Amino acid sequence: MSLWSWVKDKLFCDLAVDLGTANTLVYLKGRGIVVQEPSIVVINVQTGKIEAVGGRAKEMLGKTPSNVVAIKPMRDGVIADFEIAERMLDYFIRQAMNNHGFLLRPRIVIGIPTGITQVERRAVKDVALRAKASEVYIVEQPMAAAVGANLPISEPTGNMIVDIGGGTTDIAVISLNGVVFNHSIRVASNEMDDSIIQYLKKKYNLLIGEKTAEQVKCQLGSAYPLDESLTMEIKGRDLREGIPRTIVVDDQEIREAIEEVVASIVNAVRIALERTPPELSADIIDRGIILTGGGALLKNLDKRLREETQLPVFLTEDPLTSVVMGAGKLLDDLDLLRKISLE
Repeated sequence: MSLWSWVKDKLFCDLAVDLGTANTLVYLKGRGIVVQEPSIVVINVQTGKIEAVGGRAKEMLGKTPSNVVAIKPMRDGVIADFEIAERMLDYFIRQAMNNHGFLLRPRIVIGIPTGITQVERRAVKDVALRAKASEVYIVEQPMAAAVGANLPISEPTGNMIVDIGGGTTDIAVISLNGVVFNHSIRVASNEMDDSIIQYLKKKYNLLIGEKTAEQVKCQLGSAYPLDESLTMEIKGRDLREGIPRTIVVDDQEIREAIEEVVASIVNAVRIALERTPPELSADIIDRGIILTGGGALLKNLDKRLREETQLPVFLTEDPLTSVVMGAGKLLDDLDLLRKISLE
């Protein structure tokens, strides 16, 4: 390595960030993903001191004393708590950079949902700038995911990508480096967790927390009947007796619990297909629909969409990281980044 290359590596730092409702991922140019943590901050309300961020904060969910609260600064893909979001992003940027000793402020690419307003977009940019970024590029998440999935976005062919995150489901048809059509709904993976909590409360008088609901979704959740039935023991609090209780549920019950959310996502895809220009529709028939985002990992969701749309449906290689990997690739192609980034 030449002296200039060594100096350049030490001075300059480019980052890509997927600032998600459920998880935040940070990609460091030349090194790959260096941060992958839940978007949660635990703060002491009396002192204002941050007690934990990310994975450690998630472990504390539902277990904190009254003077300590767990906050999710992102809601439905947008910033719900500006100050906490800024402190969280600052923490993750420091975590990504400190291990490598860079001297200058980073240039950052951030992925955002397609359906957010100009004000919400500006808030994301401001948070990044206040968290010590030198330059901020805003890219729509489906576009970043398409780059991450190696789709030919620069060609005159239609590529449909469905990005199911924690707070939003973004559907976009991409051609010639632009989003030709997009449809976004604020229904996604987190709503599945809420539906499971409400279902168990109503059917079994059992109260469970968010963390348990997420575990149930990951283990039993499905959008289409499974080949083999699955069961799981769930521990919670009996609402009648007020004491701890354990029940056993199966995948069919959880499928019933989340059906309304899954149906909303399927319906959003159908709306997007109906409104896509005919020439691009022909491309989608040939190329199919690409699923990405953490919510795409729901068992048999691809099968359900295939059944409902009669189109080929594919999952990206790693749905959880497609957006941040795509944003990371854009750091190597600044011309393309400038073409597709939003003001």
